[in-house]
Amino acid sequence: MLRRLRSHAGNQVRALTRSNSGLTLDYDNPPGDPGLFGPDAVCWRVHADFPAMLAGGVSALLLQALHPRALAGVWDHSTFRTDMQGRLGRTAQFIAGTTYGSRADAMQLIERVRRIHAAIQGTAPDGQPYAADDPDLLTWVHVAEVSSFMAGYLRYVGPLSVAEQDRYFAEEATVAALLGAPDVPRSRAQVDAYLEAQRPGLVNSERTKEVVRLIMAMPVANPLLVPAVRTMADAGVALLPPWARQMLDLHRPSLRRSLALAGMRGLAPTLRWALGPGLAARARRRVAAQPAV
Repeated sequence: MLRRLRSHAGNQVRALTRSNSGLTLDYDNPPGDPGLFGPDAVCWRVHADFPAMLAGGVSALLLQALHPRALAGVWDHSTFRTDMQGRLGRTAQFIAGTTYGSRADAMQLIERVRRIHAAIQGTAPDGQPYAADDPDLLTWVHVAEVSSFMAGYLRYVGPLSVAEQDRYFAEEATVAALLGAPDVPRSRAQVDAYLEAQRPGLVNSERTKEVVRLIMAMPVANPLLVPAVRTMADAGVALLPPWARQMLDLHRPSLRRSLALAGMRGLAPTLRWALGPGLAARARRRVAAQPAV
């Protein structure tokens, strides 16, 4: 009965980030394939914790929404306003596949994103042109994600040395380069300096406020998961740099947020139990298996 309960709970949680991209990845094959990084990579550790990654994903979406041109591309060409779960699922599949998938699957995901980006261009409300494959915009989206994932791990899982953090950012720079952004920050210091340098160009527009509203009120198909999702959303807000919380008007203390952060101490272990070892364990078995001869 306990196994059935764990399996059912795990399936319900996985549904939060299930991809509707139409792609199916094989994390068990081919034997011996280390993917882009291999099990000794820091990104294998950071990306393995579902609660920290979900909170980090919320933080990344909020941070990305402050960039006018990046937001214009999503606003004009994405279904996120009507399919928030689908957007999260596709992003989760990309992160998982490029981290734990075989090299062929990782490159398939990257090429798919490059094709999608090539067709996305337009003009932001302030008159600035944008293109999704612009290296500057790719860099912003990338840094918002990796800095948020790292913040989630440090806050909700455990410490990493500066050297380990530097390794993580250098590893993830490989994916950014394959997507078309070869000059992304590759260390903790460079990431912090980049975010500081971007601040003058960030805006809390009416569109940004709508994105914040949608993220914080994210619809959930299973009503039983609503409290967990609300907790994760507030846990994501807590990961934002203080200046970003100020810009987004999410800086005011609230009882709900205080309760949510306290709730993470109980929720995160429950989610880890429900999900079990996950993709990282499957990928380790694949890498350890003997290649066919």
